[in-house]
Amino acid sequence: MSLHFDVLIIGGGLAGQAAAIRLAEQARVGLISKRALEDSASARAQGGIAAVLDSKDSIEDHIRDTFVAGAHLNDAKATRFVIENGRRAIAWLIAQGVQFTRDDTGYHLTREGGHSARRVIHVADATGFAVQETLTAITRRHANITVLENHIAIDLITGEKLGLGENRCLGAYVLDNAKGEVLTIGAPHTLIATGGAGKVYLYTTSPDTSCGDGIAMAWRAGCRIANMEFIQFHPTCLYHPQAKSFLISEAVRGEGGLLRLPDGTRFMPGHDPRAELAPRDVVARAIDFEMKKRGLDCVYLDISHKPAAFLREHFPNILAHCLELGIDITRDPIPVVPAAHYTCGGIVVDTRARAGLPGLYAAGEATCTGLHGANRLASNSLLECLVYAKAAAGDILAQPKLEMPALPEWDESRVSDPDEEVVIAHNWDELRRFMWDYVGIVRTTKRLQRAQHRIRLLEKEIHEYYSNFRVCHDLIELRNLVATADLIVRCALKRHESRGLHFSRDYPDTLAKARNTVLRRPGSRKLKTERRSPQEQTHLSLLETPRSAH
Repeated sequence: MSLHFDVLIIGGGLAGQAAAIRLAEQARVGLISKRALEDSASARAQGGIAAVLDSKDSIEDHIRDTFVAGAHLNDAKATRFVIENGRRAIAWLIAQGVQFTRDDTGYHLTREGGHSARRVIHVADATGFAVQETLTAITRRHANITVLENHIAIDLITGEKLGLGENRCLGAYVLDNAKGEVLTIGAPHTLIATGGAGKVYLYTTSPDTSCGDGIAMAWRAGCRIANMEFIQFHPTCLYHPQAKSFLISEAVRGEGGLLRLPDGTRFMPGHDPRAELAPRDVVARAIDFEMKKRGLDCVYLDISHKPAAFLREHFPNILAHCLELGIDITRDPIPVVPAAHYTCGGIVVDTRARAGLPGLYAAGEATCTGLHGANRLASNSLLECLVYAKAAAGDILAQPKLEMPALPEWDESRVSDPDEEVVIAHNWDELRRFMWDYVGIVRTTKRLQRAQHRIRLLEKEIHEYYSNFRVCHDLIELRNLVATADLIVRCALKRHESRGLHFSRDYPDTLAKARNTVLRRPGSRKLKTERRSPQEQTHLSLLETPRSAH
């Protein structure tokens, strides 16, 4: 079966829906989502969206905080581009109907780790859910947006794969999970908005959909991938046998929450002068250190010294969920552990969201824009989604009409039904466990090499399985997970220093010059973006790392 749209968007989170709504005024949009539109990483974001909205704050201060958190690996042009567009992005959300939390002076702004001012606008402690709920309602009722839920992209369709003269993205092959049917979806423009790769790790705050799908597909299509070694581990994931991937917001520390050992002793002041308000990488490593040093299962985040009314107003969802598990945060400290949370690297894009392959764009956590550097500053992620969704939509609508070639249907003539699907489950479990053990918060070259060896073995098994049996949802995700794990390890082995989220015991020092780690597939064509300006050429060249650099 074949479908055709003006724009195909792969991913139904904030970046995907924001782009779809902007595009749908002038284009027919196909939006595919692995599960329901509501089930995304964006919907889980609790803290809020960072933007300069207070007269006491400034663009320069927000940029400086972003660079400090990112260990000065941030791209100056991209960082300024995002932050200068912050106020407009928030105004757009308000115009769509998002009801941000107010106080006596207007919108309430909270402060999170790494920020020098209160600049995080929010909807209580469920900002992502509120934003997603608002945009999903608009997306579902828009006549020009066709929503395909419970669909998963298998691979991009490119001119190179079809043997055409021009290499560009022409759409994607997509599996309808309900019918088990592979669709051929053609589109002159495709936007990857698939999110990150948290599920490559055993413990993560990410939803089950975060398998690095878009990153892996773009890599196979020949796009450059950068800075995958920088996986952000959120310091405070709820530690409880009945709590699956429940995040305790950064804002809890921003509003005075203190990290304590089981005996009640604070430990953050001994690790960093900013204490609990240090950036996430610092706090995560400090917790990891204390747990390993003392043999602890968890540490505790205590905000019980705040009035109960204040906690009910600012953290109603956290309070209610913890109470369901027998933890009263108005009286008790919250048991927490670090967990994989955010993928700072990804598909290299310019400030038009172009991914290097004509016709292909990317936005959100699947990308490496240069904003986050070596560590994402809290609440910059939703802002990045909004700004780059708008940039992608604007560039797509400015492109001339393209005559689409005929696309071949998915060929299943030489494959059969799988005989033992237990192989998929076993490989999935093995991959996530050794990535947690060997490529976690603290790394060594030996651990990375062990992980790489196991990845090579898994790649062979998965390739053989993929070549001989019909595709299914779990196999597609596993194939993408192992490809993403390989990119993480490759980047980590290339970085001979410790910077931001990448901490190596073999290279504990930080080099004087910050350099990006950029990977390109051997033998892939050098891809060019459409109508690239000299400024954007400069931006992309900054993302290239000389082979001799590491």
